[in-house]
Amino acid sequence: MELTNDNLAVLSGYLKQTLSPDVNIRRPAEKFLEAVEVNRNYPLLLLHLIDKSEINITTRIAGAVAFKNYVKRNWKVEEDSVDRIHAQDRDAIKQLIIDLMLRSPDSIQKQLSDAVSIIGKYDFPNKWPELIDQMVEKFNTGDFHVINGVLHTAHSLFKRYRYEFKSENLWREIKFVLNQFAKPLTDLFLATMNLTQVHANNAEALTVIYNSLVILCKVFYSLNFQDLPEFFEDNMESWMRNFHTLLNVEVPSLQTTGDEEAGVIEQLKSQVCDNVGLYAQKYDEEFQPYLPEFVTAVWNLLTSTGQQPKYDSLVSNALQFLATVADRAQYRHLFEDPTTLSSICEKVIIPNMEFRESDNELFEDNPEEYIRRDIEGSDIDTRRRAACDLVKVLSKYFEMKIMEIFGAYIQIMLQNYAEKPLQNWRNKDAAIYLITSSASKAQTQKHGVTQSSELVPLPQFAEQHIQPELTKPNVNEFPVLKADGIKFIMTFRSVLPREVVIGSLPQLIRHLSANSIVVHSYAACAIEKILAMRGPDNLSLVKGADLSPLVADLLKGLFACLNTSGSEENEYVMKAIMRSFGILQEVVVPFLADLLPKLTEKLAIVSRNPSRPNFNHYLFETLSLSIKIVCKTNPVAVSSFEQALFPIFQGILQQDILEFIPYVFQILALLLELRTTQDVSEPYMALFPCLLSPVLFERQANIHPLNRLLQAFISHGSHHIVAQDKTSGLLGVFQKLIASKANDHEGFLLMQSIIEYFAPNVLEPYMKQIFVLLFQRLSSTKTTKFVKGLIVFFAYYIIRYGSPSLVTIIDQIQPQMFGMVVERVFITDMQKISGVIERKVAAVGISNLLIDCPAMLEAPYNSYYPRLLAALVEFFELPQDQSVSPEDDVFPEIDDAVGYQVGYSQLICARNPAKDPLQNIGDIRLHLAQGLGRLSPGHLPGLLGQIPEPNANHLRNYLQTAGVTVA
Repeated sequence: MELTNDNLAVLSGYLKQTLSPDVNIRRPAEKFLEAVEVNRNYPLLLLHLIDKSEINITTRIAGAVAFKNYVKRNWKVEEDSVDRIHAQDRDAIKQLIIDLMLRSPDSIQKQLSDAVSIIGKYDFPNKWPELIDQMVEKFNTGDFHVINGVLHTAHSLFKRYRYEFKSENLWREIKFVLNQFAKPLTDLFLATMNLTQVHANNAEALTVIYNSLVILCKVFYSLNFQDLPEFFEDNMESWMRNFHTLLNVEVPSLQTTGDEEAGVIEQLKSQVCDNVGLYAQKYDEEFQPYLPEFVTAVWNLLTSTGQQPKYDSLVSNALQFLATVADRAQYRHLFEDPTTLSSICEKVIIPNMEFRESDNELFEDNPEEYIRRDIEGSDIDTRRRAACDLVKVLSKYFEMKIMEIFGAYIQIMLQNYAEKPLQNWRNKDAAIYLITSSASKAQTQKHGVTQSSELVPLPQFAEQHIQPELTKPNVNEFPVLKADGIKFIMTFRSVLPREVVIGSLPQLIRHLSANSIVVHSYAACAIEKILAMRGPDNLSLVKGADLSPLVADLLKGLFACLNTSGSEENEYVMKAIMRSFGILQEVVVPFLADLLPKLTEKLAIVSRNPSRPNFNHYLFETLSLSIKIVCKTNPVAVSSFEQALFPIFQGILQQDILEFIPYVFQILALLLELRTTQDVSEPYMALFPCLLSPVLFERQANIHPLNRLLQAFISHGSHHIVAQDKTSGLLGVFQKLIASKANDHEGFLLMQSIIEYFAPNVLEPYMKQIFVLLFQRLSSTKTTKFVKGLIVFFAYYIIRYGSPSLVTIIDQIQPQMFGMVVERVFITDMQKISGVIERKVAAVGISNLLIDCPAMLEAPYNSYYPRLLAALVEFFELPQDQSVSPEDDVFPEIDDAVGYQVGYSQLICARNPAKDPLQNIGDIRLHLAQGLGRLSPGHLPGLLGQIPEPNANHLRNYLQTAGVTVA
């Protein structure tokens, strides 16, 4: 594509069409742009279009979004795939994009800044060392539109330093950045602080200046996160003095009028709290001189800040700062005075524990967000969570004093509620929160609280204040307290007596009928977590006998939730259904006639617009579980499930619903594997040719489930595949998989199935080419994973076709090549094989090579015989070799930023245990010994003399156990 005005006009027209609400106009335009994006100059055309002020701004924004998505999809070159961006285009983009980004309007600047961050993630600093220089020189322009553009880009580029694992490469990169960026950043920060005074009376200028300070503080946080850089240590005075100023600053002209949205000053103070919290936590020795004044400033901030939601993030970060300080031994004295503790509890903790009107609005109007914050501990820090964290830290070190102070408050709160429940229910809510946070000493996601304070009588509190709330007849009265009570049981399920936890199930089931989405979601969540509990014997704590009287109400209540407005796709309810089925097993069968149609109907609805990944996952798990439970006792029921699910599955496959396709493959594989007859029905075989389509294998998420489905087809219908003339298509899939470092293990699994179930005469025309492909891959990209798979494959080939056949086929490719395989593959890497079945296959295959292969007893291969035998004995006796080759990517990069790629989610309930293809062979050592006993008389003594003595001793023991005498 040439950079011409005509092409710009065409591109502009198609971008405009992508904004059309009419799908018949929009979709063809999107398809056209996808088709041309591989052409050279395409990204440069987009950048030129974005830069043309005479083009309509909405079209330019569409171009910027298209460019960002293009970079997202294509900048990272995936392993085993070709680079879709021309090298010249890559260089030109990096030359153009910074200047273009900085002179663009804000709406375009944001998109281009994101694109720079993506490019920087893969190219900076090694392939784009000039980026920092390009950014720093813009600081001198004095133009804050440009400066803020640079700062936003720096922030998105450097914020990954906050969560990346420490590594040599990361240190090098941060050092490179600091050398070039730390001083200009500090100079800019000081200059910007100065401008706050210069423009003190200009509200418009102050808005821009304080926004810059927010981003400067964010970049400071990222650059200081991994370690304390020398430059910032040397300039700590400048930064800290100004941070202190910013915590105390008041700018009346920047005060926001609303209560909801945080203004720039709140954002800035919140980030400063984060920054000094980081120093208090990580660099306390260097930070010590500054700490007392910050404690005072933060304390003043907390006691003077209102309850409005716009201050939530600020208060939360300020509380976290105090918690960090209180957790450090050298600062604990600041808190130990009883008067100070009382003051903290009264003025800071309790006010921030209170259930505010904004919390109530969230509870009623946005239950999902309320749940996400409350029981999932989402990353949006709430005041309550931060106050709880401070309580936990203070309780850890001043337990007696804290309990004494809180005890008095809690008694008053509960008394207020008892006297006037309608007016004072918030008091009880705060009391439950205080009890929960002060009693929790150790907690895990899986088990809830696992260690609690001995000073808090939890069973007594549950009996007096929680159970009465849950046993009230009206489940819709005081819904917040109902949610609190359910959450209390859920949180302390591991430390409360078993009879309290199990005894609460009837009440929890009753609360499934509550109108409040939060209440019935909490009830479902609590039921699921209680059913998931295990005793010391690792068996379920809740037995069938506990649950059987409740089954009808439980299932009825859970399925009724899914018909409640707002809970149609409630993930907590769906997970509870899955867990209930798992605990009940056969007990659920009589209910399935009524429930399965509801599940399939739900699947049909969500497949039209998949939007809740967790709900969908648990739905597919529940379907898999239902199939397994029913077919375990009634194998012929498979066909009933097929009839119910096939129409929906066909729709999902035809409409190419990416999120669901891997699930469909897994359940189809499960259904095929459960078939008792070695046959495949017509609907399956009609589907088979589609499964060989290369496009399906382009998506990583499809590969494992699709490969499993192909193996199920092979095991049940290999003759159908041959009759359809699809053998070469199947081998094409193997060729694609085996060429990939990421997926070669899947190729070996597929080939093992093919060898197991296809008649030898069917495969004979292809077999030499299969081996050629394997050796080409071995010589081009040898990895430990591939070599392990290759040895197991050779061993399986020996077991299936005999060892002489393996020697013949390899020597046909190149004379005497088999010797190299024995020496450089078997002897060198056999010890690295992992997996019980894989090790057994390798052991039996190589034993058979030593036992049944005449060529191994004759020149030239007899010279390898003693070494291979010694290596096999070591394979039996030594621990597995865990080392890997440098080519192996031990930690493949998990990246969700580049292009939308639906992750493969394995269905636990659809799994089938791995099948041992050698069930008739027990002890692999005896198998070797008995085989060696069949060799020609007199052969063994000479052999024992040729291998190292320790190996020979082990071998003598095998032979003795097998009753083989050494002549």
